[in-house]
Amino acid sequence: MHEERVQKIKEIVCDVLEIEEDEVTETSLFKEDHSADSLRSIEILANLEKEFHVTIDQSELPRMVHLKGVYEVVAESAGW
Repeated sequence: MHEERVQKIKEIVCDVLEIEEDEVTETSLFKEDHSADSLRSIEILANLEKEFHVTIDQSELPRMVHLKGVYEVVAESAGW
């Protein structure tokens, strides 16, 4: 189950950032390594909320700078 969630999060992030999955690692930074801007961050957040049926406060965005951070925020919001 954990791997499926991680994979789904990765798919969403790569889709929004328009990058290949092999370009992103657990700790590669969206902004610095993948040229993401704040609008893309909000788009990622909205897609995650829709996919996992959770509500994520925008104050969590500073933690959502790489896949590991995104997973932690979603996991806390979803109670995994």
